[in-house]
Amino acid sequence: MRLYIIRHAETEHNKLGLIQGSEVDSNLNEIGKQQSDLFFDFYKGINFEKIYTSGLKRTFQTVQRFIDIGIPFEKFDEFNEISWGVNQGQNDDLKEYKELTESWKNGYLDNKFDMGESPNEMVIRLMMGFERIIKENFSKVLICIHGRALRIILSKLIDNDLRKMDKYNHSNTGLYILNYNKEIFSLKLSNDRTHIK
Repeated sequence: MRLYIIRHAETEHNKLGLIQGSEVDSNLNEIGKQQSDLFFDFYKGINFEKIYTSGLKRTFQTVQRFIDIGIPFEKFDEFNEISWGVNQGQNDDLKEYKELTESWKNGYLDNKFDMGESPNEMVIRLMMGFERIIKENFSKVLICIHGRALRIILSKLIDNDLRKMDKYNHSNTGLYILNYNKEIFSLKLSNDRTHIK
């Protein structure tokens, strides 16, 4: 099984450097629409058997052109972005944001903002979604999720160590390719943006 996993295309929150979690259901901006078109034009020849997105609009909009040509799709709320709680919408140079993400690197994976979600909480729901995909047993699938979600799931699947999440860089429509065979995930491509001209 081969899994093509991308982060959604750009939104205004991305452009402005604002924290955008599960409670922010933003649309793609004009640059994001261009990115999603370029991704579609580059990868439309891949025979994806199914597409999975989060329950948030920005992931669906990113891969909508694939869906429009008839590829089956499913929305998984389990793939929604992490909740940043009281700091949703704040600038991502917020001191508390940097302190929180730094604490995760040091193994404090239950830390979270008030009314937010920790990596240890998030990875449970992310894995529920991935287990559903694996059971469906397609050969090639396309998955569109979010930046922090991408980091957490890759560090779980590849390293089994969430402290390593920040080694997985992500860009809008950056592509990761994973192979799955006999319960082992292997990383074949990281944050590739060859499609962006």
